[in-house]
Amino acid sequence: MQQLPEDWHRGIVVVAHPDDIEYGAAAAVARWTGQGKDIRYVLVTSGEAGIAGLPPAESGPLREAEEIASAKAVGAHQVEFLGYPDGRVEETLQLRRDLAAAIRRHQPELVVLFNFGDTWAPGFANSADHRAVGRAALDAVSDAGNEWIFPELTDAPWSARWAAVVGPKVTHAVDVTANIEQAEASLAEHRRYLEVLSAEPVQDQVRAIVDRATGPIEGFPAERAVGFELYNFGG
Repeated sequence: MQQLPEDWHRGIVVVAHPDDIEYGAAAAVARWTGQGKDIRYVLVTSGEAGIAGLPPAESGPLREAEEIASAKAVGAHQVEFLGYPDGRVEETLQLRRDLAAAIRRHQPELVVLFNFGDTWAPGFANSADHRAVGRAALDAVSDAGNEWIFPELTDAPWSARWAAVVGPKVTHAVDVTANIEQAEASLAEHRRYLEVLSAEPVQDQVRAIVDRATGPIEGFPAERAVGFELYNFGG
């Protein structure tokens, strides 16, 4: 198991919904911002269909505010929402274009994505939004560096060096043993979402979720770690 490269300064995290980052990579974000790196978030939706009993017109702004607070808890201060409809994201050329534009706009060396496979684990289907966003975003990393694919984009082409996918296949990892409290504080900002999700106390949910996301990884010398599948690009 290899250490994820950290000889870079700026990264973006691209996900479908508020709370996706906090369920998997917030501890890694806290590690990186603690190193002085510039980490920015790009969310394809506002998660407006994610709280049972709360209409999307109320849920969307609430979940955006929760995500902005979550980002600040781990030192990320730029959060962008692309406004796609929660639960109805499709892997389209338009989505690729918008994500390529975001990559050009933010100029990351590392793009962090989330599991876009069909399942989370055997017998547990991944969501349609996660599949669409992850696959489109991985393509967009290449698209962003090609001047001819979306020539209508006004920002200059930009080639990231890597994409790192949080998911079941792990090739690289980072030690987050010192960042667990920050990760828990970040997830706890999604209080309204978590209160509706389960009758368990929010802090108990938070602790269990972060524990699952940051356990030890075989072959990697850290008490707590976040694992990634690393893709190399030409940046």
